[in-house]
Amino acid sequence: MGKASGTDWKRLAKTGDAQIDTSDVPELGDDFFERAELHVPPKQAVTMRLDADVLSWFKEQGAGYQTRINKLLRAYMLAQQRRRS
Repeated sequence: MGKASGTDWKRLAKTGDAQIDTSDVPELGDDFFERAELHVPPKQAVTMRLDADVLSWFKEQGAGYQTRINKLLRAYMLAQQRRRS
């Protein structure tokens, strides 16, 4: 199993926005957003054989099932890369 983060997620979930100290984080101004660039990794179309029940389950979750499959594959890839380094 992975290492625990040590974050108190239950306490954090109950914390309101007004209670969060952002004094050490400057606000991003209009200048930042005018210069900001969106970088999206390129996609490549592939043909892939999946078990019918697996594909059905993803499709039942609604639109964006291919994106969800990609996110899961990416999470697995990153986890394997971390294990190997």
